[in-house]
Amino acid sequence: MDRLQSMRTFAKVVELGNFAKAADALDMSNAVVTRYVADLESHLGTRLLNRSTRKLSLTETGMVYLDRVRAILSDIDDADAIASYAAKKPSGTLRVYSVPHFGKAQLAPLLPEFAKEFPDVMLDIKITDHHVDLVEEGIDVGFYLDLQKIDGSMISRKLATSEVLLCASPEYLQEHGTPTTPEDISGHRCLNFNYDFLRDNWMAFDKRVGRDSYRAIPIQSKVISNNADVLRACALAGMGLVLRTSFQIDDDLAQGRLVRLFPEHCFGAVSISMVYPSRRQLSAKVRRFVDFVASKFPHPEEDMWLGTCPFRIHEEKLRELGIAHPGKVRTG
Repeated sequence: MDRLQSMRTFAKVVELGNFAKAADALDMSNAVVTRYVADLESHLGTRLLNRSTRKLSLTETGMVYLDRVRAILSDIDDADAIASYAAKKPSGTLRVYSVPHFGKAQLAPLLPEFAKEFPDVMLDIKITDHHVDLVEEGIDVGFYLDLQKIDGSMISRKLATSEVLLCASPEYLQEHGTPTTPEDISGHRCLNFNYDFLRDNWMAFDKRVGRDSYRAIPIQSKVISNNADVLRACALAGMGLVLRTSFQIDDDLAQGRLVRLFPEHCFGAVSISMVYPSRRQLSAKVRRFVDFVASKFPHPEEDMWLGTCPFRIHEEKLRELGIAHPGKVRTG
């Protein structure tokens, strides 16, 4: 018995709902399809399908077995794709999407190296804070933050974790004073992202104490924007305190343009994920790009810009405090 072919035939029969359609799809006769399924059931010593003159239905064992068969077939197809793409030369247009702050600060510096290694690939990069449907817009690879909505049918690969930092320019601190406790933030001007859950409060806990010290700090917004670059520019201009991810402002901190406040406190963290429509039969250009980018982010649970493992905001804690979490939203 060809067990692999029997598995493929069984899965196709279930997918299409009857033996005749499966036979057409597999270019086999009805009798051959029936024999493959019967041989598989005989080999396993159990019935997988209940048959009637009108319809088929899976037995309880059949449902469990189908899940495993689909996973096995997917892995086999994956292995075949990896083997076949290795011999192919990446070429053609590679379409990539990213949210602006990650695309500009982290993705863009990687592109020259990739372009040099794969000169026959033309890069088409889309940077926008609007939601992008990868399939609908023909995008090969997308880079998302965990506040964005990602279609469950997509393959999502976590790249990195970035801590949210409280910062201000030296000029602002000189003019308005440096807060000495997180509660002092309430008396300062704040530059705020326009999520509802941030509009009136910023969240923080003391890393030295633990998540039980988690609290909401009332704030006064001086600027509200849906664009991270706008908030960063306002912070650099000395307009107030700002919460930004480490990957966006690591250079500002290193050059002294911004000062980090309360490093012993956690103000949250975000995950950055690389997303693509399917891992099966990926073209050489997409798989090489995916592997290339992943190699630049070897420790997805760590903040590579700070060299730490940041604490995560827990939805349960937000609910305890009576503050709505944004969930998966469609803006970047």
